Amino acid sequence: MVKLILLGLLAGAFFSSTFILNELMSNAGGHWFWSASLRYVFMWLIITAIIILQHSFARIKELALIFRQHWGFWCLTGSIGFGLFYTGICYAGDHVAGWVVAATFMFTVVTSLIVLMAFGQRFDKKFIIYAFLVFIGVVLVNVSEGLRASALADIDSAPMAEMLLYGALPALIAAFSYPIGNQLVWQVSHNSRKHNSRKHSKKRQPARGADSKLHNNKDYNVDANQALISEAYDLSTAINSPVDNSMTLNTNPTIEAKPASTLQNLIARIPAIETTLLQNAFNKIWLMTLGSLPFWVALGVLIHPEPPATTQIFNTLLVALLAGVAATSIFLYAREQAVTSSEVAGVDSTQASEVIFALIGGILLLNNTLPSALGLVGIGLIMLGLILFAKDG
Repeated sequence: MVKLILLGLLAGAFFSSTFILNELMSNAGGHWFWSASLRYVFMWLIITAIIILQHSFARIKELALIFRQHWGFWCLTGSIGFGLFYTGICYAGDHVAGWVVAATFMFTVVTSLIVLMAFGQRFDKKFIIYAFLVFIGVVLVNVSEGLRASALADIDSAPMAEMLLYGALPALIAAFSYPIGNQLVWQVSHNSRKHNSRKHSKKRQPARGADSKLHNNKDYNVDANQALISEAYDLSTAINSPVDNSMTLNTNPTIEAKPASTLQNLIARIPAIETTLLQNAFNKIWLMTLGSLPFWVALGVLIHPEPPATTQIFNTLLVALLAGVAATSIFLYAREQAVTSSEVAGVDSTQASEVIFALIGGILLLNNTLPSALGLVGIGLIMLGLILFAKDG
């Protein structure tokens, strides 16, 4: 357990480099667009090299085929999960300290619940309490820094309003975008599993009437398949399915199926990509990163920033290596090595360390000051909420 926690903390330290280096590049006059876009260009190149070394170039061809078949989905997912997410992080880093961005982004634990609820998931009420702790912590952190900026500028409200508008708001947009992108990719795999289970069930149904003995055996197999489907939440596709409708009518003929909402109809349009390649995290990151590239091109044309300096290019490469590759690999390895649920929770809870590492790094490398007592209370509440989430999640 101690080894897993140490690995999680190491991953948290590497993840925190995002916030420290982004603030460093901002202080040096680098444009936030290059800090955001170049990271994903470098990440795509690095992950491409890793995949080729592990599986040969044939794997890249397979992934490229998946991308071409569903390019619209991957561009949408990459634009939201990587594009909007990291645009918000880097834009916020231009206006507030890196540790404040890190603390505000921890609100993603709360937004993840909101996104999952929108996709049909339900949670125990205690998670609402944990989410409230994180929310209060994020508010305290941003208010404390806003009050400090107002005091330094000797102005009553302008710095506070600017920090909330240009610092907190972009970070909160990032906190929503990241889980939306992840959930969309998860939904692809879920739709594929559900589609395969339904096809498997339909193949078994015609043979039910052959004889009573086989009938009973096959009924047992169908029930087993249906139990697998019920492990994940059902969406509007279940309402529109002829098989599911007939089951509902047979159970209670007086109840009519409710019309699907607009959100459910949109979720139902997410494709079912039947491939085992999406079980690999690097493959999914490769597809999402490639899908985000049109977003970065369009954004660059829109804002037309000055060319980046050599130091900004190098620092962005460091972010891609440390946060994009090293931290992700270490964190996933620690999670895979965890055997019990308490060990998994322990590894997940280490993500709260990103705020502490970003704060320490800012003090040591950027001469940032310690947060006020109000800010420290906010950090404590955020960490407490994240640890409780991991413990009971």
